Amino acid sequence: MHRRTLAAARLGLLATCVLGLASGAASAGSAAQPGQTVGLPTGSQLPVGLYFVNLSSFGVRDTAPLGSETNVNLPTFAWSTPWSVADARLQFFVTQPVAAASARGAPYQSGIGQPLLAAQLAWDLGNDFGVSYLFGGYLPIDTRFLTQSASLTHRFAASYTGNDWNLTANLLYGVFLDSRSPLGPLYPDYLNLDLTAARKFGNWQVGAVAFGSTDLPTGVANYRPQGQIAVGGLVGYNFGPVTLQAYVTRDVVQRNYGGHETRGWLRAVVPLYQDKSEVEPGRTLVTRRQAE
Repeated sequence: MHRRTLAAARLGLLATCVLGLASGAASAGSAAQPGQTVGLPTGSQLPVGLYFVNLSSFGVRDTAPLGSETNVNLPTFAWSTPWSVADARLQFFVTQPVAAASARGAPYQSGIGQPLLAAQLAWDLGNDFGVSYLFGGYLPIDTRFLTQSASLTHRFAASYTGNDWNLTANLLYGVFLDSRSPLGPLYPDYLNLDLTAARKFGNWQVGAVAFGSTDLPTGVANYRPQGQIAVGGLVGYNFGPVTLQAYVTRDVVQRNYGGHETRGWLRAVVPLYQDKSEVEPGRTLVTRRQAE
């Protein structure tokens, strides 16, 4: 095998093991990590303010002969503005991923992922229902074992947050601007679906979560589309200004990832500034006060 081809194949194998990141020429994954919005009522308006949110996850995939490990960190700044557009609250998000991966026992590689810049419109429909639309872009990077090509992301979410519930569905649709990386891996467009059904009990939050992802058709003959469905459980606790959430997921269906994955997730939500008139005492960030 030609040296350049062998190097590209190794990079592809490593990246195949990073959920939501690029993989080899014959298979690929979404630019947005599947499951990354689980636990959040993404269809609802945030209270006006500035927030820091970090989601860190570690997963082990049952690849042979050795398992493959990945760590993905998604530090995010979220700004919920006091401004309205078409009766929707205008919100902005900036995320700078950092990832590390080891494919089948190989040495770890680590690096920064694609920055995400996004704006969201969130509508309060009344009766504790909300819907939102997010539009953003993943910027190109040179980190070779991760997705390199720029892409656009559209996200459509619906949430019910009444009676201490968080019932949310968030559909993520990604479109790559360049279907090939400089080293040759194919980047298909994708669909992800993140689902949450959780309820608060005092300061605690407990519930079930699930997510699925699939590559969209490319028309390439040797293309092997990736897909998965994972389910799990979530627990959260409101410590006052800071909210922590943890959830564990396990693939029940996988296609062309090389094996099923078990992944643990930990999210911290830190309000840097909030309009106190919009925050109901005793509630976490992820449940907005409904102003009837």
